[in-house]
Amino acid sequence: MSASASAPVTKSPSRIPKIPFWAQIVAGLVLGVLLGWLARSQDISWLKETLGQVGDIFVQLLKLAVAPLVFFAILVSITNLRKVNNAARLAAQTLVWFMITSLIAVAIGLTIGLLTNPGAGTGLTPQDGKLPKREGTWIDFLTGIIPSDVITPFTELNVLQIVFMAAVAGVAALKLGDRAKPILTLSESILELLQKALWWVIRLAPIGTVGLIGFAIADYGWELIGKYATFTADVYIGCALVLFGVYPLLLATVAKVNPIQFFKGAWPAIQLAFVSRSSVGTMPVTQKVTERLGVPKEYASFAVPFGATTKMDGCAAIYPALAAIFIAQIFDVQLGIQDYLLIAFVSVVGSAATAGLTGATVMLTLTLSTLGLPLEGVGLLMAIDPILDMIRTATNVAGQALVPVVVAAREKILDHDVYNAASSSPVDEYEAREAEQKVAVPATA
Repeated sequence: MSASASAPVTKSPSRIPKIPFWAQIVAGLVLGVLLGWLARSQDISWLKETLGQVGDIFVQLLKLAVAPLVFFAILVSITNLRKVNNAARLAAQTLVWFMITSLIAVAIGLTIGLLTNPGAGTGLTPQDGKLPKREGTWIDFLTGIIPSDVITPFTELNVLQIVFMAAVAGVAALKLGDRAKPILTLSESILELLQKALWWVIRLAPIGTVGLIGFAIADYGWELIGKYATFTADVYIGCALVLFGVYPLLLATVAKVNPIQFFKGAWPAIQLAFVSRSSVGTMPVTQKVTERLGVPKEYASFAVPFGATTKMDGCAAIYPALAAIFIAQIFDVQLGIQDYLLIAFVSVVGSAATAGLTGATVMLTLTLSTLGLPLEGVGLLMAIDPILDMIRTATNVAGQALVPVVVAAREKILDHDVYNAASSSPVDEYEAREAEQKVAVPATA
């Protein structure tokens, strides 16, 4: 055997430089803004329609995997807790920190709303509003958790009911013990298959970004943003304060880790969330970056899917707080201390109603109905919703990665060496690892 026989076979480096995934997303954002501006300023209808179709196809591909992905992710995550020491304590700590961060977020939203009066000077009137197609009430929320059959939640994409069924199945599998092993093995394989397919969809995110951002600019234009300038600025400032103020503070003081390193590792998920506007669609990337931030896989596989369906600091805390104040001012309704306390209560307890899907209409209607505000107010915000939903979802996903890091650090199960080494895009690293497995084949004698 020659000396070179045992060396792995390698490919010659490509002459075309590989563009990092984050750079592709940024390029998609810039191109989308330019094409959207061109379509609107020059009134190019076919370009606007094309951008809309490209964006819709990307979102539809993400949603295609949502129902089975949520079911198997929750089922497997619950059963994975048996592999973790102090599983009940970890689950309780996760829920507590979800509530703490939600309370902080809603307090920031209320404060900004009271300081800026976002409904003043808009020129909007109650006649501009209309009833939403989807509503949320406490009765619907409580009774809607339990499905009438096992098929409808999947066909109608009722994520809350899917979470309920998955949780029941997961607990039942834990109770069955070894007898449930075949089902668990199959579930884990299906989950890996779904995540693999979703990685392919995620790889299309730069193209989807062009369509989603381009259509938003072409359809709504800067004039609409100007009409809702104060409210739009309030939502972005509120989310930014939570994202770049509260979260780093918690990381530095509670978890005692470097906040900059967190954003370095979590940025691919935050970036994809901003574009896709779907916490559930981003979930595989969120889980990947959470693991690469040093959180044990067994705990991350529980905390991230749980967070993707219930942890909504942007959609369920900051946004409904500001929207309630905005709508109350348009309809000339005075809110008191008890109303603000109700907003905080709804934000903490009812956040599961958003269920990680694009948009926060259900959560907003739940808040308005609890306060007794006119539901027609939702119609005032529907036009601007896609633009607001980008920063809301990015904040949601950042929180979904943050809480497992904080809990793992407090419970002393965070791998600090891995945390401090997290840096690369999960898509790039995922593809690089696959490429290495293909080319690093030992030569035969």
